[in-house]
Amino acid sequence: MNPQEKPLVIPIFIPHSGCPHQCAFCNQSIIAQKDGPLPDHSEIQEIVQHYLKFKGRRKKVEIAFFGGNFLGLDPQIIVTLLEHIGPYIREKKIDGIRFSTRPDTITKERLALIAPYPVSAVEVGVQSMNDAVLSASGRGHESLDTVKAMDLLKQIPVKIGVQVMAGLPADNEISLLESTRKIAGLCPDFARIYPLMVLKGSRMEKWYAEGLYQPLALAEAVRLVKHMYRIFRNAGVEVIRMGLQASEMMEDASMVLAGPWHPAFGHLVFSEMLYDLVCERLDQCPGLLTSEEVGLRVHPRALPRLRGERNNNMKKLNIAYPNHRFRVLTDEGLSMDEIEIF
Repeated sequence: MNPQEKPLVIPIFIPHSGCPHQCAFCNQSIIAQKDGPLPDHSEIQEIVQHYLKFKGRRKKVEIAFFGGNFLGLDPQIIVTLLEHIGPYIREKKIDGIRFSTRPDTITKERLALIAPYPVSAVEVGVQSMNDAVLSASGRGHESLDTVKAMDLLKQIPVKIGVQVMAGLPADNEISLLESTRKIAGLCPDFARIYPLMVLKGSRMEKWYAEGLYQPLALAEAVRLVKHMYRIFRNAGVEVIRMGLQASEMMEDASMVLAGPWHPAFGHLVFSEMLYDLVCERLDQCPGLLTSEEVGLRVHPRALPRLRGERNNNMKKLNIAYPNHRFRVLTDEGLSMDEIEIF
């Protein structure tokens, strides 16, 4: 996508607001790097004015309410927050509104409440479609709530996103991938995949300390998320993020106690998928290995993915195919997930 086609997204954090309880894995103040009351009119104005300076040549601007359970807020608070940005909407400085919310707070009444405003996307915190996993994670809702929420959202003109997690309590590879297939079958427009981290202040901290929960290792998380990504991609669902956003707080070992944290988690997943593709092509077409030198051609921006972190993919290829040398070239005519072997 052309960078100018992507909207400028202005983030407004409402940490842990609107949630009836705290899930076992959650410490929203760490994730959002903020705690305290909801932003007031002057604070929202300050945030919007600051970000509008960076619009550049982009055609659209969207407000994103991140961090809390937006539709779980008191109805008057929902309207107040939306009215805070009303003048920017009327002046056509803001084109759309997006927010995340729990599936069990998506009701006809709540959707009617936001109908007068230009809501462009709703992200549903699905996390899992396995009821035993949801219960063990303290989510407080069932998979049927997600099905009902998706049905309601499809009746209004919004993009639908889903947020899913790998490494939840009581989950395993079979249930995780089955859950992912069910979520993909609900036909959302896009997805975010997050591996679970043990955050200070969460119930998971206690479980981890007592040996009742063991987080995924980084390599295992990458492998599982790779399979999740493929399930979504094959269903036509765009995966817009894998892994939590890098920040000083997320790299603080006193706050993120354990889990498969990596500042470029998505890159690791894409890199492993590209390595798999090379091996698959070479194994299926032995004729590509008739000469000592094997050429690999990728898009220039996919070159880091092909080489892997610290050139790890090339090292693995040299071990897997010891009788061959690999030469890498680039071609802007290829897509980011395409490779040409010659």
